[in-house]
Amino acid sequence: MVFDSTVRRELARSFGATLVVILTIVLTMLLIRTVGQAAKGQVAPQDVVLLLGYVALGNLPTMLALSLFVAIVVTLGRMYRDSEMVIWFASGVSLSRFVRPVLRTTWPVLAVIAVLMFVVWPWGNRNGAELRERYAQRSDLSRVAPGVFQQSSDGKRVFFIERDGTDAAQARNVFILSNVGDKESVTSANRGRLETQGDDRVLVLERGQRNDVDLKTGDKAQSSFEDYRVVVGEKAARLAAQQPPRSLGTLALLQDPTPRHQAELSWRIGLTLGAANLLLLGLGLSATQPRRASNWNLLLALLGFVVYYNLINLSQAWIASGRMSMGTALLGLHGGMFALALALIAWREHATVWRLWPRRRAAA
Repeated sequence: MVFDSTVRRELARSFGATLVVILTIVLTMLLIRTVGQAAKGQVAPQDVVLLLGYVALGNLPTMLALSLFVAIVVTLGRMYRDSEMVIWFASGVSLSRFVRPVLRTTWPVLAVIAVLMFVVWPWGNRNGAELRERYAQRSDLSRVAPGVFQQSSDGKRVFFIERDGTDAAQARNVFILSNVGDKESVTSANRGRLETQGDDRVLVLERGQRNDVDLKTGDKAQSSFEDYRVVVGEKAARLAAQQPPRSLGTLALLQDPTPRHQAELSWRIGLTLGAANLLLLGLGLSATQPRRASNWNLLLALLGFVVYYNLINLSQAWIASGRMSMGTALLGLHGGMFALALALIAWREHATVWRLWPRRRAAA
């Protein structure tokens, strides 16, 4: 049919262009943040691209839902401004008739959003957390770049080293500035090496000296040593039971229905249902006056998306704190938004009928 093919073609074209723009903006922001984390020593520089991929997959459902919503509002808004909607309405096509071609165009994207939320989202969070933990479990010495002052992971030490050849466990010309309580110490050594003692990583310094200063009294002490040991890191393996809910699979959340797990499950379900509700909401919010060349409907639609998305996050927090059950939150928020979208479409249809009724009587 001409009507279905026209709407689907315009909507698909608008969705593609909108998704490219949103992906470019969001990926640029995520890249800047990830590079900043690597510069601060929170992420390994060689893992920046891989971690960016995991983070992008986690944010992809939101970007897809927003792209669909904006595409519907922009496409139908253009049809309103170009008086195409007037022609369709005069031909007997109601606004609710647009639901079928919109759903036929967007159902693959909704299916992708569901797969991303229930399968890819926990997988990406789990792998991203493993990358960060693997880098955090490395010793402070192995994290330090040669010839660069670097702060330790706990913020209590500053290191400066020169690597000894290609062995990451050996170093020379080691400098350590440490602040513990009211004492500040400066330790320097000609050479250093890493050893493992139990669950601790120990830096063994050879032939150096240490200067201690009491910041309260101003007392100073200097000592020389042939062998000095400093604990620079601990091995900490995260157990599967200690993983955050966002890293657990959907089946694991269902098998252990704690408030935190139900909150995470409601967020995954809520974002999927929210993407579907936004399609209907976009049909009602896209209406505009042909004689007013403005984008107020798009601004209003974006504001509605922000409010809806924040309500999903708020309901997740309420479920986690035990203030609301998962069923009540899903039914109240998404059921209410579904009813609001249907009411808005019905109101737009009745307003259109009343505007076209005098013209039909005049034509008769």
